[in-house]
Amino acid sequence: MLPSAPDTLTPESLAQLQAWVGRTESADDVVSTAPLRGMAATLDQPQVPATLPPLWHWLYFLPHPPQAQLGPDGHAKRGGFLPPVPLPRRMWAGGQLQWEADNPLRPGDAVTRTSRIASVEAKQGRSGAMVFVKVEHRIANARGHALTEFHDIVYRQAPAPGEPAPAPEAAPDGASWQRAWTPDAVMLFRYSALTFNGHRIHYDRSYVTQEEGYPGLVVHGPLIATLLLELVREHRPDATVQAFRFRAQRPTFDGHPLRVNGQPAPDGRSVQLWAQDHEGFVTMRAEATLA
Repeated sequence: MLPSAPDTLTPESLAQLQAWVGRTESADDVVSTAPLRGMAATLDQPQVPATLPPLWHWLYFLPHPPQAQLGPDGHAKRGGFLPPVPLPRRMWAGGQLQWEADNPLRPGDAVTRTSRIASVEAKQGRSGAMVFVKVEHRIANARGHALTEFHDIVYRQAPAPGEPAPAPEAAPDGASWQRAWTPDAVMLFRYSALTFNGHRIHYDRSYVTQEEGYPGLVVHGPLIATLLLELVREHRPDATVQAFRFRAQRPTFDGHPLRVNGQPAPDGRSVQLWAQDHEGFVTMRAEATLA
């Protein structure tokens, strides 16, 4: 049995968590148009695209845990496919994706996702123990393999009262591509609904401020990553995104301007991307490889 304390990690419990490495599961879905219409509306786009833009596949293969199986933060309780890491804070910290250029996903496609726990690693950070879980997803349609994706999920201890936050990184100036957004509570609610994300930090202001100690609703990391690639689509509509990697660095909160930035390489084959908050600090870094 894993320890019952919510923030305890021992060598024995870590070994039990690492027994999850190699576990697999498979899920089927259909690329239906209703979520695409909702996403297009949320991003103020006039129509549903003919092929899935990069990262819009996150609207599918959504987990649907019963209400009785949700934890106090709105996430599904620990266990199931993901290892039951006994640390209270959980976030999607980053990822790496590779698309098959000759097989884009399209509305109406029947799709299968095969998932595997690739690794479980423990580290000691400034705020205490952390566990990193890497999950591999491979998505295919009737035409063959379409996408390989790795999710980096981090679990960590709750911060001690008065604990200082890590030093932020100042955002660079002079990006060639820029766009400003101001995510509000409605936008975050819509994205939570589109992705069936019950995590209360994105829509429950009293919970996120009183229980988790944040100053406002937390903007979804996947939403920020999507906005970064929407910037690429806006400036390079002729290009195809072949690969993308991103890493969240700092929470972003609702009601404040969020700027997404892009700096293309001289040869046009890649773009350095970053998001910055209203204080001028980097909240996410990413790189897109184009064809």
